[in-house]
Amino acid sequence: MDVCGTNKRNREEESEMEEESVAEKPLIKVAAICGSLRKASYNRGLIRAAIELTKEEIEGVHVEYIEISALPMLNTDLEVDGTYPPEVEEFRRKVLEADSCLFASPDYNYSITPLLKNALDWGSRPPNVWAGKGAAAVSAVGGGRRAQFHLRQIGVYLDLHFINKPEFYLNAHRPPGKFNTNSGDLVDSETKENLKEMILSLQAFTLRLLGKG
Repeated sequence: MDVCGTNKRNREEESEMEEESVAEKPLIKVAAICGSLRKASYNRGLIRAAIELTKEEIEGVHVEYIEISALPMLNTDLEVDGTYPPEVEEFRRKVLEADSCLFASPDYNYSITPLLKNALDWGSRPPNVWAGKGAAAVSAVGGGRRAQFHLRQIGVYLDLHFINKPEFYLNAHRPPGKFNTNSGDLVDSETKENLKEMILSLQAFTLRLLGKG
């Protein structure tokens, strides 16, 4: 018996099965939303890094950044016969089409930013486009713990289901530098690995919510 040949065939078959498993893993769409307006925002940099990771290293996940700066402040006078302003309709459509959400938020006075709260409120108008989706949160500052805690509280009412682990808080201002100070791009390899771990957790959780995990 050619044991070496048999072992080689077994390894090849196992490799092919693994490749098929990866190829068959369902694609999930993630709506990424940033609560900061600053051009070189580190929180925005985390979202860009998440998009790059899903293109280069993580199979089965597509992250789309959704801009929320153009949304008007919530005003029910803008609602006409069950419709919303065009910017709001487009935003709500993109969230509705997503399977889960990734929020990046700094801490403003122990809470999330007005920009992010406004987006959450517009999405909650009937019908609530957040309902039933998985979610994760990242923050580039230490105070993000408080913002994320408040975000999770809001998520309870919106029927958003946040992953519990891993948590992602980053003190971007503590040496050594983790971002390019000019562009806000994430350059720290360890932080990228932590972000990758969080995205994989969100992927697995979302697939379970969809009954595919």
